[in-house]
Amino acid sequence: MQDQFSRTQMLFGQAAITCLQAARVAIFGVGGVGGYTVEVLARSGIGSLDLFDDDYVCPSNINRQLIALHSTVGKHKVDVAAERVHDINPHCIVRPHHLFYMPQNADEVDLSQFNYVVDCVDTVTAKLELIRRCHLLNVPIISSMGAANKIDATAFHITDIYKTQMDPLAKIIRKKLRKLGISQLKVVCSEEKPLSPIMDHEIDKQTHCAGIDQDVRERKDRRMIPASNAFVPAAAGIIIGGEVVKDLVYGDNHS
Repeated sequence: MQDQFSRTQMLFGQAAITCLQAARVAIFGVGGVGGYTVEVLARSGIGSLDLFDDDYVCPSNINRQLIALHSTVGKHKVDVAAERVHDINPHCIVRPHHLFYMPQNADEVDLSQFNYVVDCVDTVTAKLELIRRCHLLNVPIISSMGAANKIDATAFHITDIYKTQMDPLAKIIRKKLRKLGISQLKVVCSEEKPLSPIMDHEIDKQTHCAGIDQDVRERKDRRMIPASNAFVPAAAGIIIGGEVVKDLVYGDNHS
């Protein structure tokens, strides 16, 4: 039987494969962006993945989220993602965590045990807490900026958050990081100007999954529903996954 990572080894070498197999990476948020990041990491041979999300697969996720299928609607996203990872690489240790990471429960997660942290969450407070704690612990982290309301998948690139210009989320995070004294943060960001969603009252009312207890789904920090598509979040997630792999293999100073 052929080694499933032989083509990867041809690019990076056996030492890199060993390094990836020894790595433990945490992904916070396994939706549109995070789901594709998990896919890249699983197929690259990462040995241990911790998946954090307490959301369920909804019908409205099917247009863009890798784990969202009619057969997975109503299931926990991290459980579906874990099953997929095991089907890709049975040797990967996958730990699904039913958790919306927030400052209130951040002490439940020991970030120091990870070789890399991936931030694909969509709330500012959660992002800042992850970034702040990783900074204090000197744990490498990469953060996804906005992927919604955009249609140009080619506009994404890796940069430092202080070099971003167009992204509204990056602007907010950047301002708050200055106050925290954090002088750099690797992000994947698009310089495409976000579009204004076409407002539809019926769509705007769809704030929870059909068939799932509304009390579980309702959250006070729900915002106006953003527009999205199949290719933009996927591009951002793949770029993030690739950057994590290269950082683990070469260090974060690779070109």
